Amino acid sequence: MSTADETPTSPLLITLAWLLVGVPLAYGLWQTLVRASALVNG
Repeated sequence: MSTADETPTSPLLITLAWLLVGVPLAYGLWQTLVRASALVNG
């Protein structure tokens, strides 16, 4: 249940949280694709 006295979450905080998760995820995905292409192409 939501109450009237909840404080809204800052958009900046949400952006920082997504960056904290998204940047390492994107880097890991990129490294996986690079190594997989090296494996496939020889």
